[in-house]
Amino acid sequence: MENPAVEDDDGDGPRREKPPMDAPDRIETEIAVIGAGLMGSATAWELARRGHAVTLIEAYDVGHRRGSSHGTSRIYRRAYADPEYVRLTGLSGELWRELENDTGTALLRVTGGVDLGAGRDPEGLARLLAEAGVPHELLSPGAAAERWPFMSFEGPVLHHPEAGTVDADATVAAAVNRAAELGAQVITGVRFTGAEPLPDGRVRLRTEGPEVTAATVVVAAGPWLPELAGPLGVPVGLPPLRVTQQQVFHFLSHDPEARWPVFVHTDGPQIYGLPSGGDGGSLPAVKVAQHDFGKPVTATTRDGVVDPASRDVVTSHVRRWLPGLAPTPLTEASCLYTITPDEDFVLDRVGPFVIVSPCSGHGAKFAPLIGRMTADLALGHTGPHPRFALRRFT
Repeated sequence: MENPAVEDDDGDGPRREKPPMDAPDRIETEIAVIGAGLMGSATAWELARRGHAVTLIEAYDVGHRRGSSHGTSRIYRRAYADPEYVRLTGLSGELWRELENDTGTALLRVTGGVDLGAGRDPEGLARLLAEAGVPHELLSPGAAAERWPFMSFEGPVLHHPEAGTVDADATVAAAVNRAAELGAQVITGVRFTGAEPLPDGRVRLRTEGPEVTAATVVVAAGPWLPELAGPLGVPVGLPPLRVTQQQVFHFLSHDPEARWPVFVHTDGPQIYGLPSGGDGGSLPAVKVAQHDFGKPVTATTRDGVVDPASRDVVTSHVRRWLPGLAPTPLTEASCLYTITPDEDFVLDRVGPFVIVSPCSGHGAKFAPLIGRMTADLALGHTGPHPRFALRRFT
């Protein structure tokens, strides 16, 4: 539910960089990575820092605003109603700090997190966090209101202090730049058009620019994955991936000194919020959005038009539960989800292809961990995590 996106800056779609004039016509590499979003860039960084030859291929420019990997504010949280995801969030948190240290870039900002609403089950989440040894508090509505007077509460409230926000824009830029410093080749403005298996087991990738031959191909194409399945010729069917256009809204905070936590509130609609960062403009703002409402689209047909029904739901929520915010959005935008049938990720290897779709609206917080898991798959060091394997759909 943390996939914010902003529409293109002009009406002609995203700007695409042209390949450098001196780019080679043919590239031989150990591992090619298709897609320089959060997952592709984290994978390239992880492979490059292990000393492997990596070529990162991006159809647009690094940090473009067409997919699901941009914006300054995404939720990082430990509160999941699933012990395995609680465990994985802990591993990811450690790797966020490794990525920060290696790139010299601040990416994860701790704000604390709040979970509330009957549908969210704060008591149940508290039990799971207790079993995992994750710091947390279960507060009464009154105690929560004393701590966060700019929010309204009914029923128990879970607080876990390790939650916060990650900066997707800065993460992509830092990971790509560091991968390049470590020897990765980054090709931008070049669209992948097809793949051809070679007799020696390698794969020849056709692009609008150079021809790339690789022993292993990582496909981290986000919402474009359903459209690339045919050109890739992967010898196994992907699960039905549903791409939806969501909407996000940024609301001005009445008190510029207020320290907003990230929050997930499920009492009817599934609403989430977090400090906006730069996405909300120059004044302190909070991003609020509805997780469980989106229009089916494709990555190439999304129109970026914000659905007024979702705006009504979100602004009604702000008026009822968030008195510390001005009730009219400062700005609004669309974003894309890529959703699996069970909302778990896809992270598996099929022959020379590694298919990466950590998605369903909650993958951004795991980016550096996905980079490590993908690198291990690409290098043959491990099999897929059973929760993320393609075989679960057969």
